[in-house]
This record gives sequence, structure tokens and C-alpha cells, in this order.
Amino acid sequence: MTDVLDVLVVGAGPTGLTTAIELARRGVRIRVVDAADGPFPGSRGKGVQPRTLEVFDDLGIVDKALSAGRTDAVVRYYERDRLLGQVRVDTAGPARADVPYLDLLWIPQWRVDQILSERLVELGVTVEYGTALVDLHQHGDRVTADLTGPHGRTRIDARYLVGADGGHSRTRKLLGVGFDGEPLGEERMVLADVCVEGLDPSTGHVWLDQTGLLALTPFTNTRSWQVQASVHAGADGAVPEATLATVRRIITERTAMPGIRVHDATWLSLFRTTMRMVDRYRVGRVFLAGDAAHVHSPAGAQGMNTGIQDGYNLGWKLAAVLARGPESLLDTYQRERLPVAKSMLALTAEQHRKFRAASHAADVVRMLTPQPGVGTDQLSITYRGSALAVDLGDADRPLRAGDRAPDAPLHDANGSPTRLFDVFRGTHLTLLAFGRGHDDLLAFLSARYGAAVHVHRIIDASTDSVPGLVDAEGHAAGAYHAEPGALRLIRPDGYVGLASDDPGPATRQAVEDYLAAVTAAGSPARR
Repeated sequence: MTDVLDVLVVGAGPTGLTTAIELARRGVRIRVVDAADGPFPGSRGKGVQPRTLEVFDDLGIVDKALSAGRTDAVVRYYERDRLLGQVRVDTAGPARADVPYLDLLWIPQWRVDQILSERLVELGVTVEYGTALVDLHQHGDRVTADLTGPHGRTRIDARYLVGADGGHSRTRKLLGVGFDGEPLGEERMVLADVCVEGLDPSTGHVWLDQTGLLALTPFTNTRSWQVQASVHAGADGAVPEATLATVRRIITERTAMPGIRVHDATWLSLFRTTMRMVDRYRVGRVFLAGDAAHVHSPAGAQGMNTGIQDGYNLGWKLAAVLARGPESLLDTYQRERLPVAKSMLALTAEQHRKFRAASHAADVVRMLTPQPGVGTDQLSITYRGSALAVDLGDADRPLRAGDRAPDAPLHDANGSPTRLFDVFRGTHLTLLAFGRGHDDLLAFLSARYGAAVHVHRIIDASTDSVPGLVDAEGHAAGAYHAEPGALRLIRPDGYVGLASDDPGPATRQAVEDYLAAVTAAGSPARR
């Protein structure tokens, strides 16, 4: 038999790149192909949510992303050439120890792709552009994929295939998976990346009148602006094409500001807002992720973020199974992510309706301001009820298994500061033991699982004499609602996998059973 690859990733947008990074940093043999001739040049997405910034923290790219975008956004709104006011759309609330990234990061999708690609190259993998999936066939232990690229048609075998190839996914079509949904109205939108002169590049600019929405958004450390404009069919029923001339005409007509100059378009697109999703994320050894599985309204900045987190959820599970973990682990990908996509479609559809119903540009601008508790920041996404969410103890505990694992400041025995996100960062699971107790279990886990499971005791130095990470201000115990003797097992993707308040023998068995379900039960971990 020819050499069999571990995973073939089809599509090199944010979803495919995140999936590939998760696999590559665990030593999985992968190839990443994309039908396009090169990296995507546009800003189809431009908002990275707080939860996605936490993913980037784990992947080691959050500082690069933050320096390439901005969180201190101000947007001005107008009635033609008359400035009506401005709104700051940055902080969702006061700083919190458990949430290190509170604000939406404004950054073009092409820059996100670039940062992810650079990380992937650091891990020894480069994207094969100009290489398209033509056909696929599944066998008992592998997928055979036919590709066409610079060297003609080739065939490769892989244990698994991930289709992250966008809304027009070839992978999805080859699988015969339906993509049900509907357009959200008749309105079309023009999206473009252009250079703009004659407007303040330190703020965004929004117009809204009877002809529709026009938004001009500058990006940090680049001459590029995103133009977003609604367009309508003419008397003959024809919809304007997405051209630089169309963009110039819209700006001239809706702003009445002759000093605005638009030139050097790098990307233009005309789209109709649609809401669609698949009814399954997995067919045998093939998985769908990102826009290949769900497309949303751009309202609320959810699509790119949801796709990135699809890949973040799937990657560690594929790697675990390839390292001889139980195959059943892969079933949890669909069970966890499909409900998230459904809720995101509902959320973005509601946001879209609010935008369309807005009667004043100020209303549109205010909708950009993060609303705590609404869910747009994706911090409240939960996998409660999943097979990978095990609760022992207080069923009414505010933080349950399946919830996002909070951050908290700590310091070590030498007084050096650290934080829980530093402890979590990497490819391992993490067991947090609060206070004293569980000595035999912690020793057993360290001996059997080694680097695959990091064990940390969280202590109150005023009452606990055992070694551990000091929770001096009680932020960790408070965020996890953990009394002395509590255990919290954190998954590699930053969710609470198991929560126990019971110091008895049932907890040890539950922890061992959980690790058996997500690892190769003590087999040597891949890097």
C-alpha cells in the first residue's frame, strides 16, 4: 500500500489553517491544499471576538494579532456630508481577571490568514495553493482524494479529510450533504478592499438613508479600507456589478463629499446575505468545518470566529484518535459544534434584521458596541450535555462541565506571576486540584500520562502548606466556584471537561474514565 497521510485539509482560510495548526503542533502528518492561486486577498470578515482571541493566545499568535488590529474603535455617522456624531465601540465592560480579552479586534480577514499561515510555516507546513479537490472515495481505513494542481492530477490516501473549503465547498458536494437555508431578503451588498483618501483614517464612517447602508472602515498598519454598501436592482432588474466604478458612484451619491478619493481596489465582491447550514458535520472519515458547514449574515461578526472554533474543536480530537485514542471521540465534534452553529445562525439572523430595520446611522453604529450577555463575544458558548462534559457534585454550580475555562492570575512559590491561561497553553489536558487532598490521584496521573496531562495544585497560601500555584486573591477559586478538595479537568481547547466537588473515590474513577475517553490511556503522547 502507498504511504497514507494522517489528515488532508482542504481549504486554507481561517478554519482550515486553525485545524492544520492544531494538528501540526501535535506532530500529525498533514497536507493543506487550496484551489485558489494564492492567499485570500480580502476582508470578508473583519472582527475577531474575545473567545477567538483566547484561541489565538493558546496558538501563540495573540500578540501578533493584537498589534495588527485595533480594539479602540470609534465610528462617526453622517447624514450625507453632515457629521451627526460618533460612538466608541470598544470595551464591553470593566477589566476582569477571568476574561483577559474583552474587546472585539478589528482586523481584516486577509491579515488573520497571514498570521495563521506564518504560525503554520513555523510548524513546518506550507499551503499548497492552486491545488483543488476533484473527487474523493472512502474506504474502511482511509480516504482517497483526487487532486488537480500544478503537476496535473494526483491521488493521495489519508486517514481523514477535513473540508474547510468555504460556502461553495467541493467537499460537501462530493459527500452529498445538504445545505439547507434561505436568503435573508433580496438586498445585495458590495464588499471591497480599497485605498481611501479624504476621510480621517483613525475612525470608521457610516451613512444610512433610504438607499441603504454605506460603511467605510480603515484598517491598522495598512492603507486598506473596507467598503460595505447595500445595492439594489435598477428599473431593468439588473444589479450593479462589484467594480471600483460602482464603489465610487455609491460614495459620491450617498456622501455628497467630493473630497473622498477611492482607488487601488485589491478585492471586490457582490453577495446576497444567506443563512444555510448542513445537517451533519461528519460523513465517515470526512469532516466539514467553517463556511463549508454553515454560512451566516456578517452582522455580529460571527462567521469567521465560528469557523476558527470549529477547527479548534476538531483538531485536538483528530490528533488524539491518530495517537491511538478511541474513535468515538470524533463523534463529539458534530454533537458539540452543530448546536453552536444553529445558535449562531439564529443570533446573526436577528442582528441582521435589526440592522435592516435601523432608521438612523447612529442606530447601526450603536449595534456595533459589544453587549454583555448577548453572546456575540462567544464567551458563553457551552458544551454542557456533551459526552465530554462530566459533572460530579453541585448541579447548580454556576460554572459547569462544558463551559469555557476562565483565566485567573496566580504566582508560583518564588512569587513569579503567571496565569491559568499560561498553564493551559499547549496541547495537553490540565487538571486543577484546589487545596489539599487527592495526593494518590495526582501522583498516578503524573506517572501514567506524563506530558499529556499537566497537574497543578491551586492553593491559598494562608491555609495550605502544600506546594502549588498560589491563588493570592482568590480569583481562580472564585471563577471555578471551587472549594478545597475540588477538581477541574480542562480540555485542550479550553473548556471544563470534568468538574468534581467530591473528594471521594468516585472522583478518581471518573477522572480515569474521562482520560480513557480522550487519550490513548497512557500511551506516549505525540509532541
